Amino acid sequence: MVISAAFAAHAQSAEDSVKTVITNLFTAMKTSDAVLLKSVFADTAVLQTIETRGGTKVKTDAVAGFVESISKLPAGAADEQIVFDVVKIDGALASVWTPYKFYFNGKFSHCGVNSFQLVRFNNQWKIQYLIDTRRRENCD
Repeated sequence: MVISAAFAAHAQSAEDSVKTVITNLFTAMKTSDAVLLKSVFADTAVLQTIETRGGTKVKTDAVAGFVESISKLPAGAADEQIVFDVVKIDGALASVWTPYKFYFNGKFSHCGVNSFQLVRFNNQWKIQYLIDTRRRENCD
């Protein structure tokens, strides 16, 4: 009886597991931890940003380049503060919407929304697709 109670206390719901992966992404960014940062992404992950200056464009970044640039920052320099708004899960697919505010070296930089698509591979959630918006106004 004690064993099953202890197991139940440590078991995570699917939603909690998804949130943990996303939380690990932002912890890795804040601590400049390349190993943790790389671990949250699927091998074929896609990173994109919607840019709206001069017309709407979508910019694509390589995960390896993102990991490399973040890992070169001093710990604490990149601080993205998110709120979990919507988490939807169907089998091996999760979709997550997180409004955020980004601070660089302690100063507000921009805000926006992250839209994540995660896939569960071998019982582990990985970020397959991340697209975000970025703006400096209407951040409250």
